[in-house]
Amino acid sequence: QVQLEESGGGWVQAGGSLRLSCTASGNIFDLGWYRQFPGKQRELVATSSLGGTTNYADSVKGRFSISRDLVKNTVLLQMNDLKFEDTAVYYCYARGIFQQDYWGKGTLVTVSQ
Repeated sequence: QVQLEESGGGWVQAGGSLRLSCTASGNIFDLGWYRQFPGKQRELVATSSLGGTTNYADSVKGRFSISRDLVKNTVLLQMNDLKFEDTAVYYCYARGIFQQDYWGKGTLVTVSQ
């Protein structure tokens, strides 16, 4: 069973920066972040595969950067130039070696206008 421990998030003014961190226990392939707006389904923010391939949502390209430490089994999401519309609950995501999906508890990011 993979467990995900999230940290980071909080409140920031528009244009500011925040960093999210997630540490996974166990063997995983993909590690990254999704977000959920009220009343909406979770959507991809950014992921990093075991081989180093990264994938970003179009809405965050050029502003967010994901990096992964394979030794620590940690992924960092650096969020710059945050916008009001980035306000959401952010969930750490991992895909296990048998293609299982794992989710963190979520952390709230609030961007004020």
